[in-house]
Amino acid sequence: MILVVAATERELAGADGPATLACGMGPVEAAASTAQALAAERPDSLLHVGIAGARGIPAPQLVIGSESLYEDAGHGALVLARLEPDPRLVDAARRALPDALLLPIGTSARVGGTSGCEVEAMEGFAVLRAAQLAGVRAVEVRAISNQVDETDRTRWRFDDALAALEDAVPRLLAELRS
Repeated sequence: MILVVAATERELAGADGPATLACGMGPVEAAASTAQALAAERPDSLLHVGIAGARGIPAPQLVIGSESLYEDAGHGALVLARLEPDPRLVDAARRALPDALLLPIGTSARVGGTSGCEVEAMEGFAVLRAAQLAGVRAVEVRAISNQVDETDRTRWRFDDALAALEDAVPRLLAELRS
């Protein structure tokens, strides 16, 4: 069984069939909701999808997370701040999305809160950490919607990024199931 997790229902639009979870926005909501769902559902693997900001990567480029960085934790001196996704799931995602970039994805509770990577999201590390603690294989895939430093949110391309996700998720699920 695959559990597909995203912050919002709109990001789950392409996930027809498998169990889904709209975990809420931000790392705290994402961690708590995902942990609760993993305890109840007991999936074999987890696909975390969503939109993200970036530095120098145009929308609606797809990105597969090569690692997840918890940027709010600084450099991880006191808490875990770096996770790697399941390599088999990364390979499957790369087969499903050959044009996607493979890059680290930073997690921060605030827009512009990352500095150590080109891709920024608000839930990835929390979702992958909950999966790791539950012993569930996981991978994160994002569609770029905006530049991190763009303050004019009317210029953010939410609809394009959401459409890219809706197109990508069925291909991801088909490859993850094979």
